[in-house]
Amino acid sequence: MPVTENKRLKTAGHVSWNLLLIATGSVLGAGAVNSILLPMEFFGAGFTGIALLVHYIIPWAPVSIIFFILNIPVYILGYMFVSRRFFLYSIPGMIFFSIALVYVKFQVPLNDKILAAILGGIIMGTGTGITLRSQGSGGGLDILSVMFLSLFSIRLGTTILLFNVALLAAAAALFPIERALYTLIFIFISSNITNIVVTGLSQRKTVLIISSRWEQISKVIMEQIQRGVTILSGRGAYTEKEENILYTIISFNELPPLKKIVRDIDPEAILVVNDTLEVMGYRIGNQPHW
Repeated sequence: MPVTENKRLKTAGHVSWNLLLIATGSVLGAGAVNSILLPMEFFGAGFTGIALLVHYIIPWAPVSIIFFILNIPVYILGYMFVSRRFFLYSIPGMIFFSIALVYVKFQVPLNDKILAAILGGIIMGTGTGITLRSQGSGGGLDILSVMFLSLFSIRLGTTILLFNVALLAAAAALFPIERALYTLIFIFISSNITNIVVTGLSQRKTVLIISSRWEQISKVIMEQIQRGVTILSGRGAYTEKEENILYTIISFNELPPLKKIVRDIDPEAILVVNDTLEVMGYRIGNQPHW
């Protein structure tokens, strides 16, 4: 097969995969809106929440049309501050979600509002996370979240949570506060599920290892886990003894074998594991792809 033909097929498959992620996320998000938020009279999150708020004030205004109109100025910002590719992939995201808001609806046999808020948050957060696993978004607050992540390294779910707290504060002034509090549960669950789906098992861990057998441990890590190791110089404050400290960055699923390596070589070794907010770099990096 010619190289150009192979490249064309690879590009087509890449585009199709991204569109599938966006469509799947849009269906889940729209299902959460139509099947849980509207029946329970919750306000929702992000631009969907604004669209629902306007819909409750003006019942004849369709949520899908309000959402579409609100997105127009935001897409200009996405084009300016993120990337052209993200902008182009986000256009079908907005279209898919707007259409799904019209047609996607399923029955949820729940009368308890707290359980409905939890389930709605899981569905919406999963949908948002799946969409953001693509190289685009579903529009609205997704675009602002990616923009803030790119400019200020603020996590996606954090932006969503803070924006929606402000939205609920405004909504609580117009409607019963109970509706705002139920919606807050929904938003909290949704934002955390979004972070989990986007980062998932790819979230990196930084590891510090203090051991007298540091040379053997570093060699085995590089051979078996195939991760780079940095040797730091340290000194004990009490003993004033010079120490070599191993520093490495691994993925979540590489942590158990790393622990086993250290434990087998030196049971008395000190191992410290830390979560990372973001890692950029060759091979180990989990930097955003937008």
